[in-house]
Amino acid sequence: MGTNITFKRPDGKDAKGYLANASRGNAPGVIVIQEWWGLSENIKGLTDRFALAGFDALAPDLYDGVVVPYHDTDAANKEMTSLNFMDATLQTVRGAAQYLKRNGAKVGLTGFCMGGAVTIIGAAHLTELSAAVAFYGIPPEQAAKPADIKVPFQGHFANRDDWCTPAAVDGFEKALKAAGKPADIFRYDADHAFVNEQRAAVHDRQAAELAWGRAAEFFTKHLG
Repeated sequence: MGTNITFKRPDGKDAKGYLANASRGNAPGVIVIQEWWGLSENIKGLTDRFALAGFDALAPDLYDGVVVPYHDTDAANKEMTSLNFMDATLQTVRGAAQYLKRNGAKVGLTGFCMGGAVTIIGAAHLTELSAAVAFYGIPPEQAAKPADIKVPFQGHFANRDDWCTPAAVDGFEKALKAAGKPADIFRYDADHAFVNEQRAAVHDRQAAELAWGRAAEFFTKHLG
């Protein structure tokens, strides 16, 4: 459904991504950030789904073409740890937001796993955004404190998650409330990456569909 595009970062460098447009011409935008595997077919499928829901959706390629096989966690960890998260957010993700805003549309940001952490960084630093939805990812506080989030926020987390743990989620939610930040935090009796339908071992269709509905409704409310 979508197509591969090149867009400009604020620093003038080129970035690549996967764009899926809504059927209407004045649609709001949603940026979709990849898991630590890269810009996989799963992420492209979610980008297509946002387009079908009425959003112009763009998934930036933060790994510049590298897609790691699902079984190779060592390679995925190597790619993720070599990524400059602040550059990726402040330049590549911001460039994606500016691309989607060029016709005056409101833009939201969402992401999964590693992309969830990038989403929170973006929600704290990018003035181009109007809403953010993070899935099972929280960045270190030196990258973005919960109190720094500047837009309406929704988070989806798994109770059986040994990476973005329930304790980490509890601390994140407590910090949001202490700072008076408007946020909806949802927890699911599922595993990390439960939205990824290509990973049968962790995919939970019921939880994924519930989370999807909540995210789509949230973006419709805040982006128009």
